[in-house]
Amino acid sequence: MKYPLIHQLSITGPLLGLTLSGCMVGPDYKQPPSSVPANWSVTSPAKSLPIESRVFVKWWAIFNDPILSKLIAQVQANNLDLRQAKARLQEARSRLGLARANLFPTLSAKAATTQTGSSQEAGTGETTDFFRNAFDASWEVDVFGKFRRSIEAADASLQASEEDLRDILISLSAETALNYVLVRSFQARLVITEANLAAQQDTYQLTEWRYQAGLTTELDVDQAMLNMETTRATIPSLRAGLAQAQHAIALLAGLAPGTLKPLLSPLQAIPATPVSVAVGLPADLLRQRPDVRRSERKLAAQTAQIGVATAARYPNFNLSGYIGLEALAYTNLYSASAKAFQMAANSALTLFDAGRLRRNVDIQSALQEQALALYEATILQALRDVENALSAFGQEQSRCDDLQEAVKAGQKALELAQRQYSSGTTDFLRVLDAQRSLLTVQNQLALSETEVASNVIRLYKALGGGWDANSNNIEPNS
Repeated sequence: MKYPLIHQLSITGPLLGLTLSGCMVGPDYKQPPSSVPANWSVTSPAKSLPIESRVFVKWWAIFNDPILSKLIAQVQANNLDLRQAKARLQEARSRLGLARANLFPTLSAKAATTQTGSSQEAGTGETTDFFRNAFDASWEVDVFGKFRRSIEAADASLQASEEDLRDILISLSAETALNYVLVRSFQARLVITEANLAAQQDTYQLTEWRYQAGLTTELDVDQAMLNMETTRATIPSLRAGLAQAQHAIALLAGLAPGTLKPLLSPLQAIPATPVSVAVGLPADLLRQRPDVRRSERKLAAQTAQIGVATAARYPNFNLSGYIGLEALAYTNLYSASAKAFQMAANSALTLFDAGRLRRNVDIQSALQEQALALYEATILQALRDVENALSAFGQEQSRCDDLQEAVKAGQKALELAQRQYSSGTTDFLRVLDAQRSLLTVQNQLALSETEVASNVIRLYKALGGGWDANSNNIEPNS
């Protein structure tokens, strides 16, 4: 009875040795080299200096707005897209655990009892009982690395899911900030429009008084009313835009529309931006941008899949067996003579499949080429996003400065035109032109201030800001 066991051990020993020696077919992954410029090509107020980690993780703190910080914290805690990403991350962790489990034997406990009665015509007519309690085991030995390559793929996929969560976190923070800036922009434009409307109402009353006094014509009254009502007509669309921006933030925070209205209704200025911001160097993008890191991890996972497909072309080795108790009578089941065991080893090799396994290797290799091209394209897109944001930030800041001077000039022109009209030294057309020009340039200034703040937000999003690259913690930052 001992010789079969010794024989089986003589077979399993070399198999275990092969497994532990790390024999794995397929290519070993190496991160491809990436060529990025040494510095940014766009000249802007942004500085290519190292970014302080604390500022980069919570970039919205540069606006010094407690309400914005509170809203981003709510979004990070309650957003439903983020919850889905966390669930996908948990799925990836479980898949990695499943892949690792394949390295180990499967062991099961079984208990069985059967009773067989033979026919008196065809047999003895006797009834036979059979009792069995046993442990069954089976193990596919990972000689050529099929399971270990699967673990590599699952581990890289898990890391890609982590980067996906970070990417969503960055996008949500930026989207919240952009909508918050829109809220303040609509409020500012409403204030401007209502102030201009009040001034135009005063002008209308003045022209009506002058008409009744015979100092002007009815045309001036009608033009003043046209100007006033045109301005009044823009207010409903501004209020609608304000409500939509508030509702967008509520949706991001996982709340019903209108929930955040009490928090956002009090008037507040458009968030002021610093004159310059530190943006780091192009090489930092490979570390900071989660989408770049995700693409690289997907490339690693696909490289491991080539090894899985290649291993399928090699023989597989399986060990199986059981040890337990067998008896024809229950009273004898736990006796020494009831001991039983079986051990078996087998292997199989596909000799002909019309090229199915070989084609699968080709497919996985082609998918790896696609993943590599996607990784390189993602790096280029990241560089483009930052360069575009830098250009927009610098140009809009310059435009905003010019508009501030234009507003000052427009205010002086309107005051002068009103004084001259009141004294009768100029016609009403100059007053109308001055009012329209001032309203237009004031709205342009508000929109430009909005765009400057939005460009800073887009810049930090393009840089991959909003999470700590030096930390393994992928939970949302509050």
